[in-house]
Amino acid sequence: MDTTASSDQARRDAFHAALADVYEPLQRYLGRRCAPADADEVLNDVLLTIWRHLDDLPSDRHLPWTYGVARRCLANHRRGTVRRLDLADKAARTAAIGAGNPGSDWTSEADAALHDAMERLSDDDREIVRLWAWERLEPREIAEVLESSANAVSVRLNRIRRRLQEEISRKDRAPAGHERVDGHEEGER
Repeated sequence: MDTTASSDQARRDAFHAALADVYEPLQRYLGRRCAPADADEVLNDVLLTIWRHLDDLPSDRHLPWTYGVARRCLANHRRGTVRRLDLADKAARTAAIGAGNPGSDWTSEADAALHDAMERLSDDDREIVRLWAWERLEPREIAEVLESSANAVSVRLNRIRRRLQEEISRKDRAPAGHERVDGHEEGER
């Protein structure tokens, strides 16, 4: 057996030893804090984080450290759920408005402003927004899709969201009324 294989085996052994100490307490911890269906998903996130940061795991205090990881994973999950619910609510409102106006893809000024702002983004930035908003991926998952780092995706996503908000609010502040074309108001000829 070569050193890489023995190193991998040692890492797996350390992970399983830690897991033996924390798995059931983590299940109870998460079970008391979220719905059963969510608890399994958050537990998977916690275990993945433990695996990725196994070298940071204190040798004598596994449980408090993993509770801290679980608390942060649970907070991330809750924020993601709120975002998805907000997005679903907006989509439902937009669909309801659009049902009254079947010929229009963008049914309100806000939707049109968002569409215009999205069109001004680069293809890569639009893909990040779509993966986040439409596919409901977290930055770490988007990073896997784009073969990037989770940190880089988080930074880009925050910048893109801020840029979209600025462009939409700038459009909201634009003066209302008709635009002048060749010295005449639009519609006059």
